[in-house]
Amino acid sequence: MFFFGKRNVLPGFRRTFGFTVLYLSLIVLIPLSGVVWNTLGMSWLDFWETVTSDRVIASFKVSFLCALVAAFLNLVFGFIVAWALERYSFWGKRFFDNLIDLPFALPTAVAGIALTALYAPNGWIGRFFEPFDIQIAYTQIGITIALMFIGLPFVVRTVQPIIQELDKEVEEAAVILGASRLRTFFRVIFPQLIPALLTGFALAFARGVGEYGSVVFISGNMPFKTEIAPLLIMTKLEQYDYAGATAIALVMLIISFAILLLINIIQAKSNKTSL
Repeated sequence: MFFFGKRNVLPGFRRTFGFTVLYLSLIVLIPLSGVVWNTLGMSWLDFWETVTSDRVIASFKVSFLCALVAAFLNLVFGFIVAWALERYSFWGKRFFDNLIDLPFALPTAVAGIALTALYAPNGWIGRFFEPFDIQIAYTQIGITIALMFIGLPFVVRTVQPIIQELDKEVEEAAVILGASRLRTFFRVIFPQLIPALLTGFALAFARGVGEYGSVVFISGNMPFKTEIAPLLIMTKLEQYDYAGATAIALVMLIISFAILLLINIIQAKSNKTSL
């Protein structure tokens, strides 16, 4: 009797793994190592003075805080949008479903100009807030709105397939057993959505931290107030301060990686709990 191993359509493990390592090295590892390499040209004192200057710290706060708030808001409203698109039938559903992907196709600079025109004090939307002395454009509120715009599709498209796969019979059984709608949602539906929600949150946050095009117009670029870290990096590059630019980029990379790692750990624990 002869035993044959399973035949894979793609080449064996060594070839596919080697191609994976090569591809990731060329696209991800080598560029990131270039950031570290350029930073090594600085002394530790120069590096510390650069990344801890008041202007840099202020830009970090603006970038990470606005990205965090935008990702959280997208987490809430993105779930509602995904739920409405999957659970209800209404006129124009396909149009709204396709509209979700618009931030993927629209150039970010165009989005930034459009949002600035809408939320400026004399814009179509901003003019309604002007009498109440509420300014949206050129503030951190405007930055958060821009990051919500470019981050919403990540949450919706991540959660949608999970909602589609939810077994409605389980929900009906919970209702038959006397569970209220709120209890059914938090005890039956929500635990199955947690991994997808965390993934969408992480993707939206990661995109928001490094976003430049859609933010640079609506932020106003005021140091210590609305200046984002990517803009400060571009400013240093224009001044030929490559070491300073890569130092800021390295700190952003470390902080972003740490936050994403924490989210992935929480997501892994959620997957084990749901199983």
